[in-house]
Amino acid sequence: MSTKPIKTVFSGMQPTSGVTLGNYLGAMRNFVKLQHEAQCFFCVVDLHALTIPKDPVELRKNTLDMARLYVAAGIDPEVATIFVQSHVSAHAEMGWLMEVSCYYGELQRMTQFKDKASRAEVVTTGLFTYPALMAADILLYDTTHVPVGDDQKQHLELARDIAIRLNNRFGREVVVVPEPYIPPREAGGRIMSLQNPTQKMSKSDPDESGTIFMLDEPDVIRKKIRRAVTDSESEVRYDPENKPGVSNLMVILSLCTGMSLDEIAGRYTGYGQFKKDVAEAVVATLEPIQKRYKELCEPGVIEEILEKGAQRAEAVSTPVLRRVQDALGLLPRKRA
Repeated sequence: MSTKPIKTVFSGMQPTSGVTLGNYLGAMRNFVKLQHEAQCFFCVVDLHALTIPKDPVELRKNTLDMARLYVAAGIDPEVATIFVQSHVSAHAEMGWLMEVSCYYGELQRMTQFKDKASRAEVVTTGLFTYPALMAADILLYDTTHVPVGDDQKQHLELARDIAIRLNNRFGREVVVVPEPYIPPREAGGRIMSLQNPTQKMSKSDPDESGTIFMLDEPDVIRKKIRRAVTDSESEVRYDPENKPGVSNLMVILSLCTGMSLDEIAGRYTGYGQFKKDVAEAVVATLEPIQKRYKELCEPGVIEEILEKGAQRAEAVSTPVLRRVQDALGLLPRKRA
C-alpha cells in the first residue's frame, strides 16, 4: 500500500441482483472504516452496468438496492458521499475525454474485457471502452486512493497512466495521480465459494449454494453452510492448499467474530459444531444489516440520500471536469 496520506477515496460497485458475503467482508466493511479516515465517494456505477444489456426494471431495482446496502452496511451518508453514477453527468463527459486520452492497444490488453467478452452473448463497444469510464470515475474527484482487488489492478494502472500522460503533456498537475489502497489482509484473505473453495465467492456462480448473499434469509444461510464442502478428515485447521473448504469457513468465522484462526483451530474437534457456529456467526453479522435494509425500503428514503449525494458529488467533480476540458482546449461555455 502507498505510504502517501489517504485524503480522498473513490470506489464504485455495479448494481447487481445479489451482493455477496464476500463483497461485504472484503470491501464494504472496509468502506465503513475508511469513511472516517478520508473524504470518501461511494458510487453505484449504473453506467458500467449497461456494458452488458440489462432489463431496465431490474437495473433500477438493483441500483436502489445497492445504495441501500451501502447505507445498511454502515456507510453514513452524512459522512461519506453515496450517489448514482448516471445522476452526475460529469462522469459521462469525462469518460469521453478519457477515451481520447488512452490508446487502443491499452484497452486491448485489458484481461477483464477478454474474460467478459468470452462469456457475453453480445459484446458492446462500451464493454471494450469501459476502463476509460472507470478512469473518469476515479480522476473526477482528485482521488488519492482507490480500494482495489486483484481483478481491478489493471484498470487502476490505466487511470494512473492516463493521469501521468495528461500531466506530462501539459507540464502541470491537470489531474491527481491515484494510488491503490489495499487494506490489511485479515484472517487469510478473500472469501471463497462454499462449493468450490478454490474459486472466489461470486454472484455469477452457477451453483447458488456456493454463495451467501447479504439478503439471504437465516435458514438459507444455515442450509448453505451446512452443505459447504469440507473434506474426509475431521480436523479443523487452516491449510488452504490441502483443506480449502475448512480454511474458507475458518476465515468466515474469524471475520464475523474476531477470533483468530489459531483460536478457531483449538476450539473444534469436528465439523458438525464448527459449521453450526459459522452459520450462526454469519446470521448474526448480517441480521442488523438486513434490518436496516428493510427500513431503507420505505418510500423515498434512499432516493433522498442519493439526491443529496449527487449534489455533493457534482460540487466536487464539476471543477475537475472543467479543468480537464480547459487543458484539452475545449471552449468554455459563457455562463450567466
